[in-house]
Amino acid sequence: MTAPGDQVRVTVSVEVPIDAAFRIFTEEIDQWWRRGRRFRMAEGERGFVRLEPGVGGRLFESFERGGAPIIVETGRVTAWDPPRHLAFEWRAVNFAPTEVTTVEVAFVDRGDATDVTVVHRGWASLPADHPVRHGADVPRFIRSMGMWWGDLLTSLRLRAAPPT
Repeated sequence: MTAPGDQVRVTVSVEVPIDAAFRIFTEEIDQWWRRGRRFRMAEGERGFVRLEPGVGGRLFESFERGGAPIIVETGRVTAWDPPRHLAFEWRAVNFAPTEVTTVEVAFVDRGDATDVTVVHRGWASLPADHPVRHGADVPRFIRSMGMWWGDLLTSLRLRAAPPT
C-alpha cells in the first residue's frame, strides 16, 4: 500500500504509435524536457538531458559552468521494456546519497495514439522538512510535483504532435 502523499500520477495521450512514443520519451528527452531553473540545472539554452538506454543507464544533465564541464546524474534506469515500460531511480540535487524516489513510465497502445503515464513515488520516505519540499506541506508538495510532471508531459505531447 502506498503511503498518503507518497506518489504523483500524471497521464497524457500523445498522437503517435507506441514505438514512437517510447522513442520520443527516451531518445528525444532533451527536446521535450523543458528548460529553465524549474526543470534543469543549466541556465538558459546551454546543456542537454540524456537518458541512456537499458537497465543501469543514467538519466543526467550535462552543461558547462565557468568553462568547466558538469554532469548531474538524476537517476539510473531500473527497468527497460520497450515500448511498454521503463523505470528509473530519481534523486534531486539536494538528496542525501541514501535518499531516492522512483519514476515508472507506462506506455499504453491506443492505436494511432499512446497513453503515457508517469508515476513518481517514494516521497513519504523523505523527512517532512526535506529541502526538496521547499517548505510545502505534503498535499501542496504533491500537487506541485503533479503540476511539474504535467508541464513536462504536456511538452512531450507537443513534441510528439504531428505538424500542422
